[in-house]
Amino acid sequence: MDEALLRTLTPTVIGILVRRGGDFAAAEDAVQDALIEAVRVWPNDPPRDPKGWLVAVAWRKFLDAARADTSRRRREELVEIEPMPGPAEAVDDTLQLYFLCAHRSLTPASAVALTLRAVAGLTTRQIAQAYLVPEATMAQRISRAKRTVSGIQFDQPGDVATVLRVLYLVFNEGYSGDVDLAAEAIRLTRQLAAMAEHEEVAGLLALMLLHHARRPARTRTDGSLVPLAEQDRDQWDTRLIAEGVDVLQAALARDRLGEFQAQAAIAALHADARTAEETDWMQIVEWYDELLRLTDNPVARLNRAVAVGEADGPRAGLAALAELDPSLPRYTAAAAYLHERDGDLVTAARLYTEAARLAPDLPERDHLTRQAARLNAKLRG
Repeated sequence: MDEALLRTLTPTVIGILVRRGGDFAAAEDAVQDALIEAVRVWPNDPPRDPKGWLVAVAWRKFLDAARADTSRRRREELVEIEPMPGPAEAVDDTLQLYFLCAHRSLTPASAVALTLRAVAGLTTRQIAQAYLVPEATMAQRISRAKRTVSGIQFDQPGDVATVLRVLYLVFNEGYSGDVDLAAEAIRLTRQLAAMAEHEEVAGLLALMLLHHARRPARTRTDGSLVPLAEQDRDQWDTRLIAEGVDVLQAALARDRLGEFQAQAAIAALHADARTAEETDWMQIVEWYDELLRLTDNPVARLNRAVAVGEADGPRAGLAALAELDPSLPRYTAAAAYLHERDGDLVTAARLYTEAARLAPDLPERDHLTRQAARLNAKLRG
């Protein structure tokens, strides 16, 4: 098979799909799927018109993906924004698809990426951001996963740990990203909790409920972000908080601590504080230590540094931050906050401005820009 020909035809076929009405990212994904099909088919049945074949197959895959996306959006519209407490509804096909995509022939990372793309409907860019890798790297990972499972009989479901990781990332995208999938992730995790007596399933459900309870207070009417310390806690959903704490306590009682339980414990300590000043930062730091013993997650290390700054003072937080990679997402924003708390307003204003340029989305960029403007106004006054 002429791989050089495929590389040459790729941009042309993408351009044709875009002109037919597809957006660039969707067209790129469809052509990528068509190339995988070409690798499988062409060695035994080479087409007379390679370009025409690729256009036809890519367009068909584009339409299939568009129909799947439309179906997914319809499912989301049927999900209530605020999830109801209590037993889960009967299991539907969606959760089964999550398990089937978590195929044992794939590494956990590849299975998660493939499921997020194929079932949850996240874009390659969104998945790459969740994994802290370049978009091109994630595109290659998803392509390899598709090639691996090509022709495999999907009759052996994957493991719970991989499905939990997918649900966690779907919830995070729905909670803080530009696609509202948080309630759907909670719905599916409820189903999984009803199916399996698993402490980490319960831990993840508790984590989701505790975070989702704060959602009404996270933004102002103009869409701007409200930091946790400034949120109106009367807007927090006490019903979801109570359910999340109950689920977490039952999970912790099994004495098999996992990372989702540790994260839920941190969220519960935030939810338990009647005011920001009453937050038990010492316990939060201890739970971050537990979390880091379970998983050496760079984002958890960053959050721990901020918690240390609250518990032991901003200079202690800055010392903990100095041990981390400055290229971490939100590192500069954390440094700005700790410098402000330490009284170094000049450095803090400069770092807020720099963090705004690095922000992954518009609401966060606007928030950091306002923080920089606030400090600059104070310095001028």
